[in-house]
Amino acid sequence: MIEDRVVLVVDDEPGHRLMVRAVLEDDGWTVLEASSGERALTVLAESAESGTVPDVALVDMKMPGMDGMQLLKELQMRRQGMPVVLLTAFGSVGSAVDAMKRGAFDYLTKPADNDELTVVLGKAFEYHKLVRENVRLKAEVGGDLNFIGASPGVERVRDLIAQAGPSEATVLILGQSGTGKELVAEGLHRASNRASRPLIKVNCAALPDDLLESELFGYEKGAFTGAVKDKPGRFQLADGGTLFLDEIGEMPGALQAKLLRVLQEKTIEPLGSVRTIKVDTRIIAATNRDLKREVEAGRFREDLYYRLAVLEIRIPPLCERKEDLPLLVSFLMRKLGNKNNKIIRTVTPAFLDALSGYDWPGNVRELENVLERALILSRSDALGPDLLPPQVSGAREAAVDLGPGFSHAMTSPASLEEAEKLAILRALEENGNHRERTADALGISRRTLQYKLKKFGLTRR
Repeated sequence: MIEDRVVLVVDDEPGHRLMVRAVLEDDGWTVLEASSGERALTVLAESAESGTVPDVALVDMKMPGMDGMQLLKELQMRRQGMPVVLLTAFGSVGSAVDAMKRGAFDYLTKPADNDELTVVLGKAFEYHKLVRENVRLKAEVGGDLNFIGASPGVERVRDLIAQAGPSEATVLILGQSGTGKELVAEGLHRASNRASRPLIKVNCAALPDDLLESELFGYEKGAFTGAVKDKPGRFQLADGGTLFLDEIGEMPGALQAKLLRVLQEKTIEPLGSVRTIKVDTRIIAATNRDLKREVEAGRFREDLYYRLAVLEIRIPPLCERKEDLPLLVSFLMRKLGNKNNKIIRTVTPAFLDALSGYDWPGNVRELENVLERALILSRSDALGPDLLPPQVSGAREAAVDLGPGFSHAMTSPASLEEAEKLAILRALEENGNHRERTADALGISRRTLQYKLKKFGLTRR
């Protein structure tokens, strides 16, 4: 089977980069290049947006500007768990060994031997896979609610949660309403060193401005009419833990300034108080607004935006990851069945096709409501398109037995998946099995095509 492997090669010598690229591409790697440490950080940020996120970094020790040791430190902060292999001159092996003590995976001497290069990077890739699998298994064994899905977009979100969770960085979660921003915040908290401390949630859009301020910072007795006793704010309640500020784009300007001060100084002042209180609270924020546009329009502070967006996690809307619908339906039907004391064992291909033909403006939240409606209206243990609301329902129906408790449900291909598989096979045949041309013909990225090939068990011919 095809296994997508991505490496970031950072070297200021163009000739050596060219040689390394040729060797690694011949070995099946996707190669991202950077000529300096500074450029490498830019490429890393861009890779999260494009979906071609590196699994391994190959970094030259001696470079002008940011050298290999400095870049190693930055990569450890931004992509925790990603192995870094260092390239060093023969006379500088001592410094490479020192770098391994600081967390580098391995080192190679320049010019790198081709066989040694592929072997070491292969081991680094397998190590990275193991780290990610351990994170996934830990979440499953712990009974955590996973971010359901297997699409490239969801895998990218999971990967960013695993990387950013253990850090102390502020995180800005971006996504439409109903995509699961709160689930991502919970995942970040569980993956952090603060998991044993509280996760306190505040919806900035649900509270009036004056009440939001007192909720965040607390107040002292007599601060205003009705303040009959001291009350700690959410920052104090989250001390040592995490504060999740949902819908941060709705926060008024005066409070934005106060929040910026907290982020800078790690102190708060309760209403009616002249004393400052030190707090150790990690901030995770979320919004369905485009904060860059809000900054340009003068509705959101630019300095606060950059303080919050140390790392951005964009959650794809459901319309961009419809291949996750079978998994989501399977999970949600179990959940809703338990809630409503009703078991659904059978769905129809037409039911799934109808779901896949709808754009889901309300995202997963809307899907859950539609499924609960269908479950409640069903007179048997089967779901057909007639149980869907008019804007979602389809026309065709043929029963598919999913087995007890969905043991077979949604894991075997329904008609939608079969059609997708056939389309990929046809495109591969028409393009001589060339992956890049096939991806272009299908209108998807090469990485997404590789994911589909692996998903459907299609091997390289």
